[in-house]
Amino acid sequence: MDTNCDQVIHDVPPYIRVYKDGTIERLLGSEIAPATFDNQTGVSSKDIVVVPDTGVSVRIYRPNLSTNHQKLPLVVYFHGGAFFISSVSDPLYHNVLNILASEAKIVVVSVDYRRAPEHPLPAAYEDSWDVLQWVASHNSGGGTENWLKENVDFGRVFLAGDSAGANISHHMAIRVGRSGGSVSGIKIDGILMIQPYFWGEEPTGIEARNPIRKAMVDKWWQFVCPSEKGNNDPWINPLVNGAPNLAGLACDRILVCTAENDILRDRGRLYYQSLVKSQWQGKAEAFETEAEDHVFHIINPTGEKAIKLIKRCAEFINHK
Repeated sequence: MDTNCDQVIHDVPPYIRVYKDGTIERLLGSEIAPATFDNQTGVSSKDIVVVPDTGVSVRIYRPNLSTNHQKLPLVVYFHGGAFFISSVSDPLYHNVLNILASEAKIVVVSVDYRRAPEHPLPAAYEDSWDVLQWVASHNSGGGTENWLKENVDFGRVFLAGDSAGANISHHMAIRVGRSGGSVSGIKIDGILMIQPYFWGEEPTGIEARNPIRKAMVDKWWQFVCPSEKGNNDPWINPLVNGAPNLAGLACDRILVCTAENDILRDRGRLYYQSLVKSQWQGKAEAFETEAEDHVFHIINPTGEKAIKLIKRCAEFINHK
């Protein structure tokens, strides 16, 4: 394939290039790890197609059980990747979710939503909603997936994600709220937001001091959601009109995790502060990791600070 520079119509370094002939070259996040039994954690995983018409699937993780019918909390997890790279089979996500499932003793449903630019937003949100409804169909013995029917306590359901996945978690909780506060009778206990991908037009904090990185993040969003709203599109800036929608978040608890050196840090901090000041009736918690950058725990999940973050997430999930 001839990939001369004059053929590139979109270059979003260091992640993706789109060529004039329609070829899409993902430079990161395209590796594949199969679903299997993980010897190090004792966690089993398998892939399930949820929506045959669109090909949307999930990877389900289940830790070692004391009995075949042991009931565990459920985390519906949305991976990061700026909406255009990575997947549930990315070895980085596969590894960290094995660790989280083992540490927290939870069942995880990792959502393989469709990505831009082949499937522009809001496809990722619609796919995530379809999966959430599919998960909820297993409540009270419905659905067809035995791991969910036999091993999930549907009174303890969480949404979670990092980066773009944390963004999706927010919008899913808003949509649950608009649907009456539950999905097929299931209420969301809490949301685990790790280094959330929120943004805005006017730079704040670390963004203003690092215009090169800010321009890079600007380009990410312009690539996946080109519109006249720009960085103040409500999909990426949930606080664009203040915080009027936060009161509609359908969950009781939220943990917002940030990283000190992350260009997205101040958006996560602002989101947490807005939660505290809003009319939302739940409890907001914040956890920041010093001297680390964006998704450091995904890149190196066995590092000391990553282990501390994962343990904090497990504590949040298992707090009653």
